[in-house]
Amino acid sequence: MKTLIRNATVVLPEGLLQTSVLIDGDKIAAIDPAVHAAADTVVDATGRYLIPGAIDDQVHFREPGLTHKEDLRHASRACAKGGVTTFLEMPNTNPTTTTRARLEEKLALAADRSLVNFGFYVGATPDNLEELRRVRRTPGIKIFIGSSTGDLLVDDQDALERIFAETSLPICAHCEDETIVRSNQRRLAGTCDVADHSRIRDREAAMVCTCRALDLAYRHRHRFHLLHVSTGAEADLAADHRGLITAEVCPHHLFFSIDDYPRLGTLVQMNPSVKSRADGDHLWQALLDGRVQVVATDHAPHTLEEKQRPYPQSPSGIPAVENSMALMLNQVNQGRCTIEQVVRWMCDAPARVWDLVGKGRIAAGYDADLVLVDLQKTAEIRNEQQETKCRWSPWHGETLRGWPVRTWVLGHEVFRDGRFDESRCGREAVYDHARGGYWATA
Repeated sequence: MKTLIRNATVVLPEGLLQTSVLIDGDKIAAIDPAVHAAADTVVDATGRYLIPGAIDDQVHFREPGLTHKEDLRHASRACAKGGVTTFLEMPNTNPTTTTRARLEEKLALAADRSLVNFGFYVGATPDNLEELRRVRRTPGIKIFIGSSTGDLLVDDQDALERIFAETSLPICAHCEDETIVRSNQRRLAGTCDVADHSRIRDREAAMVCTCRALDLAYRHRHRFHLLHVSTGAEADLAADHRGLITAEVCPHHLFFSIDDYPRLGTLVQMNPSVKSRADGDHLWQALLDGRVQVVATDHAPHTLEEKQRPYPQSPSGIPAVENSMALMLNQVNQGRCTIEQVVRWMCDAPARVWDLVGKGRIAAGYDADLVLVDLQKTAEIRNEQQETKCRWSPWHGETLRGWPVRTWVLGHEVFRDGRFDESRCGREAVYDHARGGYWATA
């Protein structure tokens, strides 16, 4: 099956080019193909941009165990709608993904239900070092150095030293110092003010834990990815990367701050917490100058009923995967960044961080994970129109300009102007470290 996308403004690694792209099967066959190139389907993309599919390297899709909030089918539809063609999912499902057997169970679920490419992290515990050494069908190891409970919380120094010293997979971590958080909770015991969430999970908790994780990575020479940076000071620390460190920021830390608690309340309660507007501005600058490389969502949905419980009974986390690309494209239209930068942050950089072979760029021989973008399309985010199972967004009511309108995964069109083709669910690509990245399950 060949598809010719004609007359698009294509975002190539070297810049923008008005040209055509030929897809043959699951690969990009040619950039600027011969005018007589034959194709089964021809797409007129005049006036639109063609970009690589986004790679969201931090999502919580809640399956198994918490599927009243989200599941793989709804979440992968949200990905396709939002221009995300690959997701990497976190291990704090129920049961947690801390063994090879549980990882295989999740891979089997996704192979049956996902509309897009998928991968699953393995979670570190204080005592699963042997599993971490032997697992391969995963992009990396996730450590909760704070902000977790049960076996996924690893804040014991000896356990952390061994994980960094005796494993080979890349490591990513949630960094909030558990001792500081608990001390702040005791100090603010009895509070019902959601704004206190940012005083409990404060800048010091983030900074102390981030310093600890970076020290481990530097001393053990271990590749480390710092998740959801929420303070400007952390971005400055991560910039001293020494060839080992990468970092990411999430839309909620770019677009929300403590000033939004009066308006949105628990809907912007998240871990790490939102910080000051100055921190958000600092994070934007860190993205623009390369100190932070990746934009990912930390998509972590709960039902609206759960989120509207009074603090502190309300859970932390928000849905974002289907609106993240549009939020960033809207910034392109406002002149804050370029579409080439958005592609670098959301497509190319995460592919390089996680060794996703053949993904993140539009180039001959790469996987045909592609998104057609209409930078002039204006639409309002509405709760009732969300594909995520929780059916709400903290950006409800906001109008954005610039939206994904068509999405291809491995050459197969899965989304077009509000309609989905789920005929190839489970036939996309799964991460396999032993085989050097993604490989097609079809």
